[in-house]
Formats: sequence, structure tokens, C-alpha cells
Amino acid sequence: MEQAKNANNDASFVMRFLNNIERVGNKLPDPAMIFLGAMLLIWLLSWMLSGVSFDAIDPRTGEAIVVHNLLSGDSLAGFLASMVKTFTGFAPLGVVLVAMLGVGVAEHSGYINAGLKLMLKRTPQALLTPSIILIAIVSHTATDAGYVLVIPLAGVIFYAMGRHPLAGIAAAFAGVSGGFSANFIPSGIDPLLQSFTQSAAQIIDPEISVNPLNNWFFTSASSVFIILLGWYITDKIIEPRLASTKVDGDTDDLPAFNEVTSKERSAFYAASAVMLAGIGLLIYAASGEDSALRSESGALTDFSAPLMQSIVPLIFLLFWIPGAVFGFMVGTFKSSKDMIDAMSKSMNSMSYYIVMAFFCALFIAAFSKSNLGALLAIEGAEVLKAMALPSSVTVIGIIFLTAFVNLFVGSSSAKWALLGPIFVPMLMQLGISPDLSQAAYRVGDSSSNIITPLMPYFPLVVVYCQKYVKDTGIGTLLALMLPYSIAFLIGWSLFLLAYWGLSIPLGLQSSYIYPAG
Repeated sequence: MEQAKNANNDASFVMRFLNNIERVGNKLPDPAMIFLGAMLLIWLLSWMLSGVSFDAIDPRTGEAIVVHNLLSGDSLAGFLASMVKTFTGFAPLGVVLVAMLGVGVAEHSGYINAGLKLMLKRTPQALLTPSIILIAIVSHTATDAGYVLVIPLAGVIFYAMGRHPLAGIAAAFAGVSGGFSANFIPSGIDPLLQSFTQSAAQIIDPEISVNPLNNWFFTSASSVFIILLGWYITDKIIEPRLASTKVDGDTDDLPAFNEVTSKERSAFYAASAVMLAGIGLLIYAASGEDSALRSESGALTDFSAPLMQSIVPLIFLLFWIPGAVFGFMVGTFKSSKDMIDAMSKSMNSMSYYIVMAFFCALFIAAFSKSNLGALLAIEGAEVLKAMALPSSVTVIGIIFLTAFVNLFVGSSSAKWALLGPIFVPMLMQLGISPDLSQAAYRVGDSSSNIITPLMPYFPLVVVYCQKYVKDTGIGTLLALMLPYSIAFLIGWSLFLLAYWGLSIPLGLQSSYIYPAG
């Protein structure tokens, strides 16, 4: 009896804590104004620190780190001259808008709706949450596809099953972003990180070679761990807390799930056949060793491969074409104008995100040009190095430092370019392999993605939530995602230590110790 009472008190404390996070967070200014304020703060700090000499060495240049004054005449003139280019060149903006044009046709034609209804008939409700997280994790293979496809569809699916749509969005966001380094399928991020790891390791050992899939076994095992942990958090913490949150979105925009008619069923299968034929054609085009879709080295998964660079246009086509086929077959599209109207509607829903993306692009550009992010990462790594902690504690320190830096510097490769040349040689001198250093970095890099409003896709997820709960703000999403972030950071760190303790291989040609025994 006493144990049950204590458990209830613990649960109520967690709920009160999350409610306070939501309340305080929602009192923050609009995300667009946060980005603007952060940019102005970066300008001020860059002016204050531009005359300060730092001993920290920038691993990218081999010289002392220098903070650039963004309030100088040249910098301000350059800021104004490049403002339009900074905005239009903001990578997430193009990813979201191009993909949503295709998804808009598939959505407003009824194709996605019909597919979800047919899928839900075959998916046990008890396995819905882990299925969503699994799909979210696998979506990493297609770069940023999960943000524009899996997360919004998860809300639709949960709503259709009579569950709270924000819980579905949270579960998918946790899988796509919080579990970014968990995946069964190798992707472009593997060789990208490996390239930085190898160059950092060669500072100590010029002959060392690191396999691009040196963390594959660990990331595969991590997928199972993240799915199970995310499943528990969604069903036991997030959804019960949302029980009192009313869905008050525009009923005209919320999905209506009636029975699939025979006409819709036939149209869905015909449209899906067209999609599969397109995928088959793509596979055929990519299968040849001299395929134009391969990189110069012949790989399909390198970031330089045209296939990887075409993921977003392919998403557009693979939704636009079957959506059009379905729409004309069932009659939701009677002319090409109806199809264009569907694309226009999808852009209407993105107007708020476009405004936020403008200020976000300016902030990220300022943060990068100032060199303050590099200074933060390098000084933090130097402090950790100076502490000379035991190996296991140092690895945990790397995870937590990476998670902290990730709140300000979102790019996985950019952070590793800064931290890798410090961490990898340091740990090699402690007998820890580059493979383990990279695995630790990947855990920290993923865990805090979902709680930083400075992450470019964070405002987009807020927009997804507002479709169902109109007054959703930054605080709402922070409160939803904080349990995942804390659990992933602590649980995944312990999982890595246990994995290390059992000496399970991290990946291909990997080791835990240096030199490898």
C-alpha cells in the first residue's frame, strides 16, 4: 500500500514538473522572436569577445580560435547583402516545401487517408506506438524525410485510432530526431562521421583506417532499445498526461475516417501500383555499376551520390503521381486546377513555418559566422580533457557535453568536425578506440535534438501540433519531449556502457581499445 502511494506521489510530481515546464515555456515569445532575439544576442557577444585572445586551437584551421565581430561595418553590410540568399539557401526550408507540395496532392486527393484506413485495419492497436517509432527510425535513411512525412502522419494515425494525436507526433519526433543515431539501415551519416573520425585518429596514428560501418551493430541494437524505451514513455507518461488536453483543431482539416469504398480501394491499389512501378524503375536505374545515380566512388549512400541528393524530389514525385492518379480515379480531382489547389492548400499550412524559417536561417548564419559555437565546443572539450577522469566516466562526459553543445549547434557533422579532433586523439591516448569515441558522440548528439527550439525542424513540429491543439506553444512541445530526452540521454548512455562491458562488436572492423588487440 505504501509503495503504491509513493508511486502515485512520484507520478504526480512528474506531471506537475512537466506542467510547469509547459506553462513557463508557453510564456516565452513566439519562436520567430526567439530566433531574432538570439541573433541579436550573438551580435552583441561577438562584439564583446572579438577583441579577446583565446588559447583554444580550432582543429579546422590549426590556429587559435577567433570570434568575429558581427557588428562591424563590413559584417553588417554583408548581412544585409546576403539576407535573401541566406533565407532562400536555408536547407530545411527547401526540404519541407518541396516535399509538402507532393504530400499535399496525396493528402487532399484522399490517397493518404485511404491508405491509412486500410493500414489501420491490419495494425493491432497495442503495437501502434512501437510501429510508429520503428518507421520513424528507419526514415533516417532518407535524410530529413521523417520530419515532413512520418511525424505529421503519426498524428493522423493516432487521431484515427481514437488516441491523442499529440502523443503520436511526440512518439514519431522521438524516433526521427531523438533516435537519430539508432538505425538498422546504414545511411549517409555513417561515412560522413567516419571521415571526420578517421582524420582525427590519424593525428595520433597516420596509418589507422576506420570502417564507415564501424558503429552499425551498435546503432542496430540501439534501435531496439529506443523503440522499447520510447514505447514505454509514450504510453505510460505522455498519453496519460494528454488525457485532459482537448483536441480543438479545425474539424474541416482533421482527418475523417469513414469506411473505404470499393471505388477508393480500387483507386488506392492502382495508385500504389504506379508508385511501386516508379520505385522499381528507380532501383533499376540505380543498380548498374555505372549508374548516374551513384557517386564517383560508385556508392549509392554517400552524401555526394546524386541518389542521396535527390531524396526530396523523389518524395515529391512518389506522392504527387499516385496522389494524382487516385484523385482523378475517385473524382476528388476533376481537372488539373484541383490538383494545383491541393498544392496551394498544403503551402497555406506552411506559411507560419516559412516566417519562422526566415529568422531561424538568419540566426544560424550569424552563430556560424561569429565562431561562438566553435568556441563553446572547443572550450568544453578542453575542460573535460583537463579533468583526466577514468575512461568510462570520460565517455559519459563526452556524451553529456555533446548533448549540451547540441542545444546550440544542431549539425551533427559540424559538431564532430569540431569535437572529433579533440576527443578522438585524447581517448586514443587513454587506450579507447576511435570507434567507441564516435559511438559515444552519436548518443549525445541524438538525445537532446528534441528539446532545443533552435533545431531548425522544432518549429515545424509545433505547427504540426497546432493542427490539433490550437494553443500549442514551445512549452507544450518541450514538456512532451523532455521525458524522452532525459530517458534517452541516461538510458542510452548506460546501454552503451553495458554494450561495452559485454564486448559486443560496435560494427565492422571495430574495436573498443587502442591499439586494437
